[in-house]
Amino acid sequence: MTQAPALPDALRAQRPFVYFWFARVFTAAGYQMQSVAIAWQIYELTHSAFDLGLVGLMQFIPRLLLMPVAGHVADHYERRRVVFGSQAAQAIGLVVLLLASAGGQVSRELIFLLALITGAARSFEMPATQALLPSLVPPSLLSRAIAAGASAMQAATILAPALGGVLYALGATTVYAITTALFVAAASLTLRIRPLTVNTRKADMSPLTAFLEGLRFIHARRAILGAISLDLFAVLLGGATALLPVIAHEVLDSGPLGLGLLRSAPAAGALAMSLWLAHHPLRQGVGRLMFGAVAVFGLATVVFGFSNHIALSLVALTVLGAADMVSVVIRGSFVQLHTPDEMRGRVSAVNSIFIGASNQLGEFESGITAAWLGVVPAVVLGGIGTVLVAALWMRMFPELAKANSLHPEEKPA
Repeated sequence: MTQAPALPDALRAQRPFVYFWFARVFTAAGYQMQSVAIAWQIYELTHSAFDLGLVGLMQFIPRLLLMPVAGHVADHYERRRVVFGSQAAQAIGLVVLLLASAGGQVSRELIFLLALITGAARSFEMPATQALLPSLVPPSLLSRAIAAGASAMQAATILAPALGGVLYALGATTVYAITTALFVAAASLTLRIRPLTVNTRKADMSPLTAFLEGLRFIHARRAILGAISLDLFAVLLGGATALLPVIAHEVLDSGPLGLGLLRSAPAAGALAMSLWLAHHPLRQGVGRLMFGAVAVFGLATVVFGFSNHIALSLVALTVLGAADMVSVVIRGSFVQLHTPDEMRGRVSAVNSIFIGASNQLGEFESGITAAWLGVVPAVVLGGIGTVLVAALWMRMFPELAKANSLHPEEKPA
């Protein structure tokens, strides 16, 4: 286990992080494979595109409703056990679906129930996982750890959906059996994690009060507010990937194979960049680098919007994914290192809501703009808007733009 090729030597030596990394690989792969199987199965049952959309909605609603409670739980209970419980809940839900599929008893309602369970479990898993990571490595290794963790997610995003589709040919039960095993393996690894520090703060306030305290903390720290809100508005405007099916069909005339390549390109760029950053941590001028990466993200979106050749489109999307990963690692490291441990769960919960909202609303914004103006103008204007957001945020949050180091103890240049 200690010979993980994607991990630099400094991180391999951190045994708690190695367990965490492999657990992240297993849960990410399991979730992606599960999503493919559920989508195919419910479409086979109902032949309804509306039901496909409802599956996503069933997973998003618990996140919106439970994140305030999830942040409170992550700050007042042992995070390792919160993550374990979330992974175990997802495994149990998959066992139920596995048995129902094997017995020919699976139904539309049962799939929706599993989607709700998955959404609820991930609502607790996400902030607890984000808040747990800084306790697994020394602060000097955190940015590399975040990049390595992101590489696990991107690798799963590229490979697991295709693997899930291949395995589904053997039957839904095969996919559910393997994904159950992945979540069980992840939960077992999570129990073996021994953090360097353990949060032991007493639950002395209600979840709502604790969540509001987290919001006040973010509002009072201008640099943290700028980092979190930058992601919300940049992704909100630059959500070109939501229009990939239309672009593949109407602009590039590339067919299903081309659509698959277009979907994989951002993840491939992000994976390559995350592996690079795991071995070459960013040390200076991180504020300028972050805003520069967001601007590159926007410019790559503009190039993608104007492109009518699939090769150029793939290059643009790969650059887009790589630039986004630079921003993700800097923002993630900066926010975690500038947040006290007792607040990390609530801040991570707020951040998760922002990320979820930016992805969901970004797709909605792209769809509405495309309906009004056409696909190409929608993508191009979204990219220009992202560049403008980067420029505006640099003026609104100069303390973030001038940040030289990820660490709060090191003053900006």
